[in-house]
Amino acid sequence: MIHSHNDYEQKVPFWYALGSGANSIEADVFLENKKLFVAHNQKDITKERTFENLYLNPIEKALEMNMINQESLQILIDIKTDAKTTLNQIVKSIQKYPKITAQKKISFVISGNQPKPEDYNSYPDFISFDYQKLENLTEDQWKKVALLSLSFPQYSKWNGKGGLTEDDLPKVTEVIKKAKSLGKPFRFWAIPDGKTSWEFFAHNGVDFINTDHPKECVEYVNSLEKRTFKNNIFSEIYQPKFSYLKKKSPVKNVILLIGDGNGLSQISSSVLANKGQLTLTQLKNIGLIKTTAADNFTTDSAAGATAFATGKKTKNRFIGVDAEGKKTQNITEILSEKGFNTGVITTDEIVGATPSAFYAHQKDRGMEKEIAEDLLTSKLTFFASGGKSKISTNHQFSVVNQLEEIGINKADKLVYFMSENGVPQVLKGRDNLLSNVVENGLNFLKNKKKPFFMMIEGAQIDSGGHSNNVGTIVTEGIDFDRAITKAIQFADQNPGTLVVITADHETGGFSIPHGDMKTSNIEGDFTTDDHSATLIPVFSYGSGSENFTGVYENNEIFHKILKAVKLK
Repeated sequence: MIHSHNDYEQKVPFWYALGSGANSIEADVFLENKKLFVAHNQKDITKERTFENLYLNPIEKALEMNMINQESLQILIDIKTDAKTTLNQIVKSIQKYPKITAQKKISFVISGNQPKPEDYNSYPDFISFDYQKLENLTEDQWKKVALLSLSFPQYSKWNGKGGLTEDDLPKVTEVIKKAKSLGKPFRFWAIPDGKTSWEFFAHNGVDFINTDHPKECVEYVNSLEKRTFKNNIFSEIYQPKFSYLKKKSPVKNVILLIGDGNGLSQISSSVLANKGQLTLTQLKNIGLIKTTAADNFTTDSAAGATAFATGKKTKNRFIGVDAEGKKTQNITEILSEKGFNTGVITTDEIVGATPSAFYAHQKDRGMEKEIAEDLLTSKLTFFASGGKSKISTNHQFSVVNQLEEIGINKADKLVYFMSENGVPQVLKGRDNLLSNVVENGLNFLKNKKKPFFMMIEGAQIDSGGHSNNVGTIVTEGIDFDRAITKAIQFADQNPGTLVVITADHETGGFSIPHGDMKTSNIEGDFTTDDHSATLIPVFSYGSGSENFTGVYENNEIFHKILKAVKLK
């Protein structure tokens, strides 16, 4: 629960904390001339800022309007003047508001200067106390204690950045444990006030988190569980042989892997959730691409994939056409003319933006019917995807229904559908389907005894970014690494294979503020539910991979691939 510390210093006292969802609100109270004033120091007292004006009247008004949605609302009254005389006046003031005292959800907790515990029971039921010691009390005295509070600086000088020191961490966790054993809600006061400290106290048993930023703190803490994911799906690390460094084989096969929405933070989350390593992180050649579209600072998948497939920047939503809308030959068409077989594998529907950029030519990614028609006349030798329901049964591809039959099939052109419509996410039972399809699909093309180009998309990392779902990002990223593993193993077994791994863009403005590698816990945070324009990593392996380092535009991927296979 969130405690609005020194709430009276907010621009709008009480109402701002109430609307933010805080469960506890603090007011420093002075008694002067039999009136209760709210201020930080006595010199700051003004006649209008009374306890009744700032808190009792608003509470009554909020009750009348049914605006107190919290299950409980605690008003922490920090007495700054004489304990008994001030508290007596507080009691008198509250008693003037029977609508408030009749509400069990509202409690008044006395902090600061207060009577001795032996006097607690002499006060009305609506008054309870903030006890500030770890010493035991009698059973009756404990009944009047609503809150147990201690000074955080007494145990640590932590500023809230990074983590507590090895010396301070056990001291702090031990005092929390001892305080909790007394059976009362617990808080520290004078804590560092930021997301890192909020996360620490929330995960270590502190019941009320002190903050001067109630809205931000409530939003952060309330979303913490949703944004924290414990991973139990792993990618087995493969150690590449790097034998291509010794033998310079000409490039015959190209495997382009695209993790849709897979920015550096997405990759990092999968690395950290996978015990600190992926097959991807074993690679040595790394570059960066700039992803802006021809008409927009931030690309979409259509323009991003079209840049990869055609070598030309284009407008968002355009598929296989240039910025003027003119049909542009794509890499599968170019390589087919040069004797290559070509394939596409995706965990999206086949008419999705990324896969369609490698065979279709339409002015809008939403033109699914026209895109599907382009597929029927495309140069693809093989594809595997979702979206069977979007494709006419009257097509040139032989359909294989058993995954294991892909690699041994002798058809000229082959398709394997993973689903009628969308492909299930890993979290919804997809298991190792992608990596198994990749392994079999690569064997199908290899058995044709011709060079080939294969585009493989891990499509649903992007879905996790759009939905701000950390678990989807992590598990889809790890599953994408399983596909990467199959590609790298294939390259080691088949000299002359170039593997390029990148993304069309980043999605979600994703970051990883906290986590635990030992338990594979990841806390993610987001700045958007859309794409961002951050630079995207490019990893490469095999013959010609040295050409993919550096920083360059996304459409250069196309030109670098053609250069690798000795085509202009």
